Amino acid sequence: MKMGIFTDSFRPYTSGVVRSIELFSREFTNRGHEVFIFSPDYPLLQPPKEEGVFRFVSVPAPTMPDFAIPIPISAHLGKTIKHIGLDIIHSHSPFLLGSMGARAARRYKLPLIFTFHTLYDQYVHYFPFAHETSKHVMKRLSRNFCNRCNRVIAPSQLVVNYLQRIGVKTSIVNIPTGVDLEEFNDLNPKWLEEHYGIKPEEKVLLFVGRLGQEKNVSFLIKAFHTVQSNHPECRLVLIGKGPQENYLRKFCRELGIEDKVIFTGVLPRHKIVHCYASAYLFVFPSVTETQGLVIGEAKAAGLPVVAIRAFGPAEMVAHGEDGFLTDPTLPSFTSAILELLEDRDLYKKMNYQALNNASLISSSYCADNMLEVYQELLEQKAHAPRYRIFTS
Repeated sequence: MKMGIFTDSFRPYTSGVVRSIELFSREFTNRGHEVFIFSPDYPLLQPPKEEGVFRFVSVPAPTMPDFAIPIPISAHLGKTIKHIGLDIIHSHSPFLLGSMGARAARRYKLPLIFTFHTLYDQYVHYFPFAHETSKHVMKRLSRNFCNRCNRVIAPSQLVVNYLQRIGVKTSIVNIPTGVDLEEFNDLNPKWLEEHYGIKPEEKVLLFVGRLGQEKNVSFLIKAFHTVQSNHPECRLVLIGKGPQENYLRKFCRELGIEDKVIFTGVLPRHKIVHCYASAYLFVFPSVTETQGLVIGEAKAAGLPVVAIRAFGPAEMVAHGEDGFLTDPTLPSFTSAILELLEDRDLYKKMNYQALNNASLISSSYCADNMLEVYQELLEQKAHAPRYRIFTS
């Protein structure tokens, strides 16, 4: 099978979407399929040329230079698709290149799949004005794009419910990205100690994600301020970067905890997995995640998780087994962290269960489920002469 992946972000940029594409692509390739990526170029990062990756001319985003905005124009796309002989198109965005992929699917009569990675209406704070209007526009755009696809993939059941609630009629399949469990072999539990000067007796609370408003990191820092006053042996490590980084650093200084909070910036995968192994607890305050892939990764390293009960995290954490799901309030979130810091028996129980539960969300298992969806659509196309590829 030959799959065409159309995405508005890809490596060297790092995000949950990119990670999802990387994991599924690798699993498909390992099974003998061919994957072709249509993605932005990154003029400031100068990514190396990769076989099977087609880059579009892009410009750096004004407020996020490491992110690139692709220009969805190509005189050679049609020839490329015909030359490759694509069987199916999988879009990972309703915008720009994702929309270009949808047009290509219609033109060349190919099945179209769309993964709904992002609650787009929760990101309107990046717009300079009319936030409420923008929310309605984003919901309408999401609904209309989904309804033009042959199948929609949602990374959690709560996202399935959300899409149905906003009027999506296309069949929706719940398939999370999954976790590459092999990455979590032979980890170094002293990696943060060796690279960031953390003392052996200090307990690390770890966050991995973009430092943007939608990730609710300032909420986490407030919670940590309370935790640290009760447990001065604790450190907070934030892996990632984003538009709020300078504000968050300033906020830590104002609270007097700047020497207890470590900003690592973006780290490569082979270092991030050691960070999980070096931490004591994974803390995740975001309320906009469709999946919370990093939660699954934390569990694969045996980390109990404290997360706010919302969308993806609500399904990634087994409350009371491998972590806690809390209300979106500081007292609730903070008290869950304190309980795991102070109850050693509970911590050991959740540590053990986190490792066990991580095996239920392996990337291999999720890839098999995705391939079943692909095959079903191809069989429908083969047996239906009037198979409608792109509905209106």
